Amino acid sequence: MSQHHEPQPLLSSEIPATELAHGPDSTVKRVAKRGRYDRESVYQLVDQLKLGHIAFVANNRPVVIPMTVWRLDDHLYFHVANKSRLEKLLLGGTEVCISFARYDQWVMSKSAYHHSANYQSAVLFCTGERVTDAEEFDQAFNVLLEQMEEGRSSQVRPPNDKERYITALMKLTINEGSFKQRNEGVHEEPEDLALPVWNGVASICPFSGRAEKPADPA
Repeated sequence: MSQHHEPQPLLSSEIPATELAHGPDSTVKRVAKRGRYDRESVYQLVDQLKLGHIAFVANNRPVVIPMTVWRLDDHLYFHVANKSRLEKLLLGGTEVCISFARYDQWVMSKSAYHHSANYQSAVLFCTGERVTDAEEFDQAFNVLLEQMEEGRSSQVRPPNDKERYITALMKLTINEGSFKQRNEGVHEEPEDLALPVWNGVASICPFSGRAEKPADPA
């Protein structure tokens, strides 16, 4: 009887340290030219957003939770309540998937089909452990505070023993991942060019999600 073998990530000594490993589940397939695997692009997006959607399976159902996720060197961190579901899953060796995404612009075409968006996104497969070392615990949270406001970590009260006990700080290792970006103009069919409708790239209003068209030149 033949055995089923799960596809393995493309891990090898040939992958430079500046790139993420990527296997069948983490390789960009649709419009592959927009995908890349350099750590710098992924880290920059994580540092700017600090909002990751963590996906896992619990009770045979898919679950996605938005969490504050930040980076220290090559690891990601997030915190949950002690003995939480996510902590137990990670301590049991379960891999989670985290996505980060930002839409910058609507790309507005003369046809409904060619409307699109300019964006940056990252999808990362991670395993994790709980941080038990007090020095690393403080360092990780200080990094987050300093990214919020420079000098803040030295001004606030540090966590007390109770707060350390009830907080599970999770440290994630990125096993595989990819980055994808669209930063292009409008694509039009030749027969649509004469249609009397505005086309172009418009900023997205962060409050309404609507397009903010550039002002007409005077």
